[in-house]
Amino acid sequence: MTRGIQPKGARITGIGHYLPERVLTNFDLEKMVDTSDEWIVTRSGIRERRIADESEAASDLALNAARRAIEDAGVAADELDLIIVSTVTPDMSLPATACLLQSRLGAKRAAGFDLSAACSGFVYGLTTGHALIAAGRAKKILIVGVEVLSRILDYEDRATCVLFGDGAGAVVLEEGPEGEGILGTFMQCDGSLGELLYVPGGGSRMPLDAQRIAERQQYVKMRGDGLFKYAVRAMVDAARSTLDEAGLQLSDIDYLIPHQANIRIIEGVRKRLKLAKEQVVVNIDRIGNTSSASIPIALSELRDGGTLHKGDLVMMVAFGGGLTWGAVLARY
Repeated sequence: MTRGIQPKGARITGIGHYLPERVLTNFDLEKMVDTSDEWIVTRSGIRERRIADESEAASDLALNAARRAIEDAGVAADELDLIIVSTVTPDMSLPATACLLQSRLGAKRAAGFDLSAACSGFVYGLTTGHALIAAGRAKKILIVGVEVLSRILDYEDRATCVLFGDGAGAVVLEEGPEGEGILGTFMQCDGSLGELLYVPGGGSRMPLDAQRIAERQQYVKMRGDGLFKYAVRAMVDAARSTLDEAGLQLSDIDYLIPHQANIRIIEGVRKRLKLAKEQVVVNIDRIGNTSSASIPIALSELRDGGTLHKGDLVMMVAFGGGLTWGAVLARY
């Protein structure tokens, strides 16, 4: 860091989310694939999820969430220095969805890039934004988690198609006094376990052709039992490491916002962190797993519900494909 520049704090000043109108229930899925409402609820806790309209791409969902967050923060789009979009379902491989969003918002001063860390993407984005503000490289950053996962789901595979939904969540992160806002962060990955959750086709390793499309290589593949084994431990370790960095204890946490992957994983994390049920934000029953969008959507709903108050300590923790995991601890 350049001599004379003091670290800055970074605080969330605006929050917003957007969910598509279409609701896909477990009973709808019973007509599409060999499954049942009881099977899905028992194994995941999910009862319904939102599905984007055919005309909606990632930038459309992101735009709605971003506008709400910017309005909530009371800033103008042309005040933004940077836009970070976390997604594994961009509009296209080139240009970045963040650049498309920058144009549609009219954020003429902002740089932009996409970040791919699957379900941990929003936490990675917050960590990146915090570091840039702390280093004095930006003052106002828009961070969006958005997914249109319905476009990469195999609706003949009941192990995956029942779990995921579409949506977007966004926050505005602004410079503030050091020690306010974000108090600690943690990121980690283990690429040796990448094939527990991946999309094999569509990249430079396996470009899509007629044969690979016929083999359904363009869709999500998952080994759920293997993921569960690592998820609880990794999320708990990330939360504890973040608290240690901030010099705080588990008893200081007001709310835990976990990635909404599976109700059994969420419960496992809650019990190991010794938190009461009312301290843990859960919306997986209504929204399903929206990957990088799940934490900002849950944060937005918590605030909109009127139970998030100034000074509350919020732990956001995620785990996803890569494998990736991480946490952000913030004072609201």
